[in-house]
Amino acid sequence: MSIQQNLQTRVRALLDQHDPATTDPQEFLGARFDAGLAWVHFPAGFGGLGLPHTYQAQVDAHLAAAGAPPAGGGRNIIGTGMAAPTIAVFGTEDQKRKFLRPLFTGEHLYCQLFSEPGAGSDLAAVATRAVRDGDDWIVNGQKVWTSMAQHAQMAILVARTDPNVPKHVGLTYFLCDMRQPGIDIRPLRQITGEAEFNEVFLTDVRVPDANRLGPEGGGWRVATTTLNNERVAIGARTGTPREGGHIGRVTEAWREQPALRNPAMHDEMMRLWVEAEVLRLTGERLRQQAATGQPGPEGAGMKVAFARLAQQISGFELELHPESGLQYDDWTLRRPETVDLIGRGPGYRYLRARGNSIEGGTSEILRNTISERVLGLPGEHRVDKTAAWKDLPR
Repeated sequence: MSIQQNLQTRVRALLDQHDPATTDPQEFLGARFDAGLAWVHFPAGFGGLGLPHTYQAQVDAHLAAAGAPPAGGGRNIIGTGMAAPTIAVFGTEDQKRKFLRPLFTGEHLYCQLFSEPGAGSDLAAVATRAVRDGDDWIVNGQKVWTSMAQHAQMAILVARTDPNVPKHVGLTYFLCDMRQPGIDIRPLRQITGEAEFNEVFLTDVRVPDANRLGPEGGGWRVATTTLNNERVAIGARTGTPREGGHIGRVTEAWREQPALRNPAMHDEMMRLWVEAEVLRLTGERLRQQAATGQPGPEGAGMKVAFARLAQQISGFELELHPESGLQYDDWTLRRPETVDLIGRGPGYRYLRARGNSIEGGTSEILRNTISERVLGLPGEHRVDKTAAWKDLPR
């Protein structure tokens, strides 16, 4: 039996035993995980079958057509897109067994405790401290821009465990239980009026050493794996058809409302359409390359291109509908779990796109990543790479 036939048999068996129409979503996702169909490229016993990543699209398509619930219940983007691949690479057998299944079923929603008020673009400068106390670590500090923190049961956390060594060396990566005392979550209101994310204060929060992912002091390498997956997820969005997403709303208005057109805008419309299609096809190629191993720094290029294009398209859309931007008045403080760009108006899309060049790594810093790690250009002179973190000005 070929690999493809074996997967088809497994999918049919799953659907026969657990009808998505009548099975609780978490129960179905648990059965899918146990069948090795969560991430087919993960090891057997941990949601996978040890197969090449390229077979995952086939499984996802069959299950989606049958009405199966999405991974993580559709709300656990940080868990499935960032935490899971990092746990798969750096987790122990016990950690994979403990964390991957509830992550995939959506029982454990994840947030990301990385950025800080003084360490956003320079993540290696984080000041949140983790001090060893027997079999636990005591964590104190502040994190910011934390999406889903108000709903999360778990967090991926980077903290400083040794201030006496250079900043990249003294970091350690943890999986933190968000339901324990000492965690204070406060909403951050953004330019749209909503509060998609939060600031999080950690006061004497205990994290078991058993929840340490990777070696003590090796957190930068672990975090880099997470960030590479995040940038691919943002820049190379999966399954977007031609004229899908934001460019589709613009082309729809361009075709259906000729009165909106200005002949002088025709060239700009065509340029944006071509760039959106190039970005879509490049993203597909990047996903195929990433399927053969862990995503590399190329994801930074996709993320920069996505942010720039999203802002240009949203600006062009306001030129088509100038009154929509001027009339934007939806300043209600909401706590959305997802970003609905397509279902909202041009004014919202214009304002929300301002954040695309910040979230997932600022475009300025990612350009440095591209120049140094992709193009091989000389790095900027940095006096802080060899000095102990405690001696750096802050």
